[in-house]
Amino acid sequence: MATAVTTAPALAGTPDARDLVRRAGALSPVLAVIALLLVPGPDGAQGGTGGTGTIADAASGLLVLICLVRVLRGGARPLTRTAAVVLGLPVFGICLAAVTSNDPASSLPGVARYVQVFVLVPAAVLLMIRDRRDFAVVAWGLVALALVQGAVGVGQYLTGTGASYQGEDIRAVGTFGATDVMGMATVVAYGLVIVTGIALGSPAGRVRTVALVCVGLLVVPLLLSFSRGAWIATVLACGIQLLLGGVRRAARVVLAVGALAVVLVGGFGLGSEMVEERVTSITRVTAAPDQSVTDRYTMWAAAGRMWRSEPLTGVGLKGFPHYRDSNASVALSSGSDTAGAGAGFQRQPLLSPHNMYLLVLSEQGLIGLLALAGSWLALLVGALRRRRTGAECALVAGGLLSWQLIDFFYADIGGPSTVLMSVVFGLAAWWALSPGAGAPAGGVRGA
Repeated sequence: MATAVTTAPALAGTPDARDLVRRAGALSPVLAVIALLLVPGPDGAQGGTGGTGTIADAASGLLVLICLVRVLRGGARPLTRTAAVVLGLPVFGICLAAVTSNDPASSLPGVARYVQVFVLVPAAVLLMIRDRRDFAVVAWGLVALALVQGAVGVGQYLTGTGASYQGEDIRAVGTFGATDVMGMATVVAYGLVIVTGIALGSPAGRVRTVALVCVGLLVVPLLLSFSRGAWIATVLACGIQLLLGGVRRAARVVLAVGALAVVLVGGFGLGSEMVEERVTSITRVTAAPDQSVTDRYTMWAAAGRMWRSEPLTGVGLKGFPHYRDSNASVALSSGSDTAGAGAGFQRQPLLSPHNMYLLVLSEQGLIGLLALAGSWLALLVGALRRRRTGAECALVAGGLLSWQLIDFFYADIGGPSTVLMSVVFGLAAWWALSPGAGAPAGGVRGA
């Protein structure tokens, strides 16, 4: 019996109903943050470093409070020294940028947002997860959210009730609305990366079959999101997972995915013309960029100029909007147009460079970027180093981190889905930093 437990995959096991209910109850503060992302936020909510918060943000604050109470009642040191350094490293750059800012008072909301997203919530999630079964519960919770949001998005495309895209209300955005067109794409991409990791790391059986079915279901809303950045990050992250799972398997999966794409887009015609045009536009970003790409390049250049003016500490948290116009060229438009998904026409101001690395570099300088990126890189290395002790967990954690770090080249924090990103960082941090994560599967707590 001991041998059977030891060799049981962490994410492929089937705990009994009582064990599942008990684990879900213990993890309810984390699962609540995930579930509440189904609640539409206020119109125009942008999150970011100081935008309007959502009910999921409030739930993340409650999660941190509950975790703090548990730590105080337990009396033991909550984090290892390595975990404390890795998760606490961003605080140094964040606080330094706020103190050296030309307007420290206006930087305080940014300090709170960055500490929430990159330090407190990930640490709380790490401490709430006790073993690999808990890891599985949170991972499948993320997949469930992705499936629901994806189903809403596909319905929006089919009924013409999505966000406006090329004059038609067909862009799949889920419950996030037209002002956060990246929200559903991010959630669906997280789910797709998770089930890809489970399918690759689990033996043949019911769990792998379910994961493969979920892969097929989630590909559709991701395509209908028309999000080029999410597409690129997902393809590259899943490619990394495939290579980690074996070259021969990677070749077989690539052929299967190619066949699935032909059936979905070519056979059923799911957004074939618009998807093809959107994919083609990726290769035209330098030759004939559209206005959104031109705006992004212009804001990237503006962020670079801000950094050169304050190379070590940046212009201060929340400083990008204030210094944008004085550093941007005339090619920058006044904003982006949004409409559809139950909202009227709105003009959204361009308040960030849509590149997390350049945003941190411009507002926190080289010190802040090294602190944040160093923390993320340490998590990725830690997750991959434990690949031999749990392939499925390593593939899920490594895939999620890879996706996020790639997507940061095209996006930054902002919008209701940002709090979910902090949960993802916490999930990956548990696998990378928790001493219990490296134990064999036999160390998992049972019912």
